[in-house]
Amino acid sequence: MNSVYVDLATGLVIAFLLFSLLLSGINEGLVRILGIRSKFLWAYLRDMLDGAEGKRSWIPSTVREVFARLPFGRKDARPKFDPMPPPMRSTATTWSGRLYERLREIDHNTAGRTSISFVPPGRFAVAMMEMIAAEGGVPAMLDKLRQDGSPLYGPLKGVWESAKEDAEAFREGVEEWFDGEMQRLTVLYRKYVRWVIAALGLALTLFFSMDSLEYGKAILSDNAVRAQVAATADGGAAAVRGLRDKCPEHPSDPYACVTEILASPAFVKIVGNAPVSVVIPDNGNPRWIWNGGEWLNRIVSPGHWPGFLVTFFALLFGAPFWWDILRRLTGIKFRSTETTTS
Repeated sequence: MNSVYVDLATGLVIAFLLFSLLLSGINEGLVRILGIRSKFLWAYLRDMLDGAEGKRSWIPSTVREVFARLPFGRKDARPKFDPMPPPMRSTATTWSGRLYERLREIDHNTAGRTSISFVPPGRFAVAMMEMIAAEGGVPAMLDKLRQDGSPLYGPLKGVWESAKEDAEAFREGVEEWFDGEMQRLTVLYRKYVRWVIAALGLALTLFFSMDSLEYGKAILSDNAVRAQVAATADGGAAAVRGLRDKCPEHPSDPYACVTEILASPAFVKIVGNAPVSVVIPDNGNPRWIWNGGEWLNRIVSPGHWPGFLVTFFALLFGAPFWWDILRRLTGIKFRSTETTTS
């Protein structure tokens, strides 16, 4: 009996793990195609270096703005891609543009706008020192930042005073300060990504119309069929009669029915509830089947929604969580090989 519940738990965990991996893959694909990370970073850098445009921040303040502005908004905060090395004398009109001039060497060869989505704190500190040298020193740059009304003036002035006008201590202070800003940006990014993951998770659950409660029942049904097949093998003709009752469509050959049932396990059945599914016959090529009517009936049926909600909330835990649960259930362990050098 315990093995039945272990099989049930393992089947559910594997399903949640696979769907969570699919969800993560879709999210990562959209992020890369639309350049979300890069847009988010440069929106933050423009706020930090140049200040908000008028009274409007480049960083969206609501979830609706994240969906509307960052992926598809007309105002893209990213600088235009430039393969040229940084000039001796800056030609940029904004501080974020001057920063990009110093970061071109870590940019990728791409058309349109920059693909830089992460700036190492050490590289940012070096870029700032290069900009300071071009401006004639820290005091001169601070005066220029103050005149331009840049939000960067306050933090850099505080770092300069804390460093007691020591250039090396100032560089280290800028690096530490920027590292803190990037951590703050990461928290902000993850806050909005959670909403994106939730929206994608709901769409994925409804697309496959994955009812977790129905899926669990199907797993138990598969186990029951296997148990009956095992009993039939030991029970002779009397046990075969019970198998015929379960497979009325194959009265003369109940084993053909068992083969058909076990060839389509619970997971295959649950994935087959999507609007479009693939059928692989015994002979012939795979065929696409339109299940739009049946799928719509499942979506509007109140009886399936408790299972849909279980699936939806399970996907929010993420693939790492379900992988850890699967390892605990199955006892999968990884060997760590340590190499020693003499």
